[in-house]
Amino acid sequence: MNKNSFFRPILFLFTITLLSASQLFAAESSVPLRPYIAPKDDQDAEFANIVAKLDTVQAPFIQGQNLVFTAKNNARHIGIAFEHEEYKTIHSFKIRNIYDADYKVQESLQFFIIKLPKDVQVVRYRLIIDGLWTTDPYNSNKTYSDKCGVLVSQVDANRSIPFVTEQKKDGRVHFVYKGTKGQQIRLGGSFTNWDSWIYTMRETTPGIYEFDLPLPPGTYQYAFYNGMNTIVDRTNPIRCYAPDGKQASQITVN
Repeated sequence: MNKNSFFRPILFLFTITLLSASQLFAAESSVPLRPYIAPKDDQDAEFANIVAKLDTVQAPFIQGQNLVFTAKNNARHIGIAFEHEEYKTIHSFKIRNIYDADYKVQESLQFFIIKLPKDVQVVRYRLIIDGLWTTDPYNSNKTYSDKCGVLVSQVDANRSIPFVTEQKKDGRVHFVYKGTKGQQIRLGGSFTNWDSWIYTMRETTPGIYEFDLPLPPGTYQYAFYNGMNTIVDRTNPIRCYAPDGKQASQITVN
């Protein structure tokens, strides 16, 4: 048996060992210290900024136009349902892991972030922890819900809601006129063949007049009327002209 035949298997095993070690090192070195997904837009960037600062479980808090909920990561699934959605949708919490310098999990929590609903001053909700409906253990603000017949948690949004003409989710258009109190404000437009005597708006608070009208998808022209005076909607910047040549407002229903 010559020397080459003797060393050939040893050299082969040594080469395989080196290749395996180099592949293992490459795989380990390719793991990032901090997983990061670039934000797609400003809203995603705002969301990522909030998540990056979450380091402890606490009572719900408002950050900008977002409402943030946190919970301990000791349940298989945590969901949340809201009164303004009639508790029909259960939103799942996400897990936030906090790592040390060696990329070991130092802390772990669950969180959920929702954009504050425009028309809601007090956000009422319930948690669903591993299938059981309950109040939020980190929120001491609770109230009895006549709709559910149970205690629910709530958060005061603590903000002023602008009164503007806009389309609602159910297809209604919510018309708003701001003026002085005690007026008789009417609504007319292409949906009434410009008859301004069909709909009279309701004064909900002094000087604020509102009216809800279901409209199918399309573009509509309209105006408010006080006596014989035609008034454009100052909460809606889109302008057009009525058949009589007077300036009016326009809204598109999707």
